[in-house]
Amino acid sequence: MTSNQTDCHYCLQSLRGRKYALREENAYCVTCYDSLFANPCEECKKPIECDSKDLAYKGRHWHERCFNCAKCSHSLVEKPFAAKDELLLCTGCYSNEYSSKCFHCQKTIMPGSRKMEFKGSSWHESCFVCQYCRQPLGTKPLITKDNENYCVPCFEKQFAHHCYSCKKVITSGGVTYHDQPWHKECFVCAGCKTQLSGQRFISKDEYPYCVDCYSRFYAEKCAACKKPITALGGAKFISFEERQWHGECFNCAKCSVSLVGEEFLTKQDDVLCNECGSAS
Repeated sequence: MTSNQTDCHYCLQSLRGRKYALREENAYCVTCYDSLFANPCEECKKPIECDSKDLAYKGRHWHERCFNCAKCSHSLVEKPFAAKDELLLCTGCYSNEYSSKCFHCQKTIMPGSRKMEFKGSSWHESCFVCQYCRQPLGTKPLITKDNENYCVPCFEKQFAHHCYSCKKVITSGGVTYHDQPWHKECFVCAGCKTQLSGQRFISKDEYPYCVDCYSRFYAEKCAACKKPITALGGAKFISFEERQWHGECFNCAKCSVSLVGEEFLTKQDDVLCNECGSAS
């Protein structure tokens, strides 16, 4: 100790033969140092004297003997611990009180271990795996079915439908036609390739056609109005001697009365009701 440190910097009492402590190159007797600089212990509220070990955590201080779990009182010195509402807890007490339970194994997820969260539930990293291949899912894309999680390749292999047209997996949506799954974008008119999802269409030889294409390529023409007979919506049509009529067009050629369900006569290309036919 140099000559200018022979006295306490605060009380000016001689330090010769006495314990002292240095702070910012100034010497203080133990009494003055503790009264001026000692931190109060968070637990017992007494000063942590300069000859005691001062344990600090987030701006708070404890005597070594006071640094204990707030629940079970076991020492936390040189042991892992967790904080909750300003209380310090050993990992065992913290886990019992506050830690999440793994959705899969129902065991506690210990503080400090990696936790995976999905749809409001928590998993151990080692438990958050694909139900089929058992590989960790981590942050990979996944699909859930019946509360089980699958990686995308395994889900497609086990459950996904494949489009009847392009043979690729249908990941969402899709349409069913003749008991076969199709992508919406693949379900198109066999003639003009217009998408048919949500549209009216007609089947021909197991292929779907829009109304325009079916009418153009396949529909019979009405003998009266010459327009296509599509039978959409279950519309009725009349067939007689290789000729067809819309139900609303099958009328007497003279008086125009409907002949649907009635007896009729033919004269050359005309169809006539009995009255008009008898008068001819």
